Amino acid sequence: MENNWIAIGHIEDIPLRGARCVKTPQGKIAVFRTAENEVFAIEDHCPHKGGPLSQGIVHGKAVTCPLHNWVISLESGKALGADEGAVATIDIRNEAGALSIRLTHQMMAAAE
Repeated sequence: MENNWIAIGHIEDIPLRGARCVKTPQGKIAVFRTAENEVFAIEDHCPHKGGPLSQGIVHGKAVTCPLHNWVISLESGKALGADEGAVATIDIRNEAGALSIRLTHQMMAAAE
């Protein structure tokens, strides 16, 4: 299923402790770069009120939503602390700085 991987740019396109958005047939995907140069991809909407996670503050392996300060794990997509909820995580790979995400079968069907 190699063809499910879609190139989305280079790691240098994303600032340290920052994010960028990628539009897919399923919606916006937020791609994050941590201070340690790790990359993560999750849906770009907070499970609380739909805030744009890509505009949040990245700290460690988490992002804080800019609307109501919910903290979301970049690894699991789950809300941390007392808050409950989650967003989908998206498979991402980094090959010598070239980033790609893997679209699911549902995403691929929606694109056709």
